[in-house]
Amino acid sequence: MKQYLLSIYQPDGDPPPPEVLDNVMRDVNAVRQQLKAAGAWVFAGGLHPASTATVVRVQGGDVLTTDGPFTEGKEHIGGFSIIKAPDLDAALEWGRKLARATTLPIEVRPFREEH
Repeated sequence: MKQYLLSIYQPDGDPPPPEVLDNVMRDVNAVRQQLKAAGAWVFAGGLHPASTATVVRVQGGDVLTTDGPFTEGKEHIGGFSIIKAPDLDAALEWGRKLARATTLPIEVRPFREEH
């Protein structure tokens, strides 16, 4: 089975209040349990705010580090899941379930196959 990255895009700023976030996390955990029961779950994690990111890049032969995310925007990757699915349609269905649970956009992207 192929592996897919399901990236959760969240808006910059403070998280929702506990009465909202608790319901979202309950729904996310339910999707995670479905993934595990289906044998599709590989790994998942939440990330600290984008302000904690450090970018490492080569510029003019030097390796530079800068604070903050690589791109500036109104949203960033707040978490992710890596899943196994037989095809893109199946991975997209998991993405739909995760989007419903988080109420946030989910990017579904396949990993390249190893050679």
